[in-house]
Amino acid sequence: MNKLLVITVLVALFSLSTESFRMPRQAEEEQGTITKITGTVKSYYDNAINTASGYLENIRGLKLEEKAKNLYSDTTTTVSTYAAIATDQIYYFFYPQQ
Repeated sequence: MNKLLVITVLVALFSLSTESFRMPRQAEEEQGTITKITGTVKSYYDNAINTASGYLENIRGLKLEEKAKNLYSDTTTTVSTYAAIATDQIYYFFYPQQ
């Protein structure tokens, strides 16, 4: 998430600095090059965002959160049961009934 924020800020600063930076009027090709580079960077950024969003939607579609919650509850139930059994065994090992 922090990387995404840094990339966003850098792209925003890059686009703002290219728009506000005044250069002497030169050949049309050089201005087109800056525009092409900015457009390419923006398209790569949009593509990366769309891909990440697609991955998140796929993960949510698998309902992994619900499966993880069920696994956690089953595991805690099982572990607490066996922990209680082990506690009883240790107690009766040190304090046997006569």
